[in-house]
Amino acid sequence: MRSIIMVATTLAFGTGCSSMGVEPWERDVLAKDEMQLNADPVEAAIDDHIYFSKEASSGGRGFGGGGCGCN
Repeated sequence: MRSIIMVATTLAFGTGCSSMGVEPWERDVLAKDEMQLNADPVEAAIDDHIYFSKEASSGGRGFGGGGCGCN
């Protein structure tokens, strides 16, 4: 009985991740504007401006550097 439970548990855990990933018929949902990382470009621009103002640097998301340089 113990080996049957162990085999059943192993099969359950082994097949648990078999349905991960995006299926072709689900890609239309993920392509919608509200599913994008920057769904609202105005809000993203405002956030960039706030980050620029607080950090006294340009950019800041894709490259290093900036700031006052008073280390």
